[in-house]
Amino acid sequence: MGLFNVFDVSGSAMNAQTVRLNTIASNIANAESVSGNPDQVYRAKTPLFETLLQQQANHNSVGVKVKQILENNAAPITRHDPNHPLADEQGNVYLPNIDTVGEMANMMSASRSYQNNVEVFNTSKQLLMRTINLGR
Repeated sequence: MGLFNVFDVSGSAMNAQTVRLNTIASNIANAESVSGNPDQVYRAKTPLFETLLQQQANHNSVGVKVKQILENNAAPITRHDPNHPLADEQGNVYLPNIDTVGEMANMMSASRSYQNNVEVFNTSKQLLMRTINLGR
């Protein structure tokens, strides 16, 4: 593992947490979206991370990447509202099954993880600069 791989690791982790924060923001923004068809309801999304450890010709790639974005298959919430313009024949509208409190907790966790990786990046940079300046 090279001296600069810590930047690859923390940088890839920051990218992954950015994707996580964006999917959480999308989930929260669509938590109250309404549909007249249960098959067209917004589905909560969650990123699936994958660790990287690849040895290439002259470079070892380490870190994390987003493998895919998964959709939640939970049944939508049915609300009886016959006066709603999107209501179906039975007078029902459908909302995503999104736990906004859980999403907020995930957002705080992702934000904290991002901040921690920024600290790792900055601390590593400071240590490398001090090491370079030892010879002066």
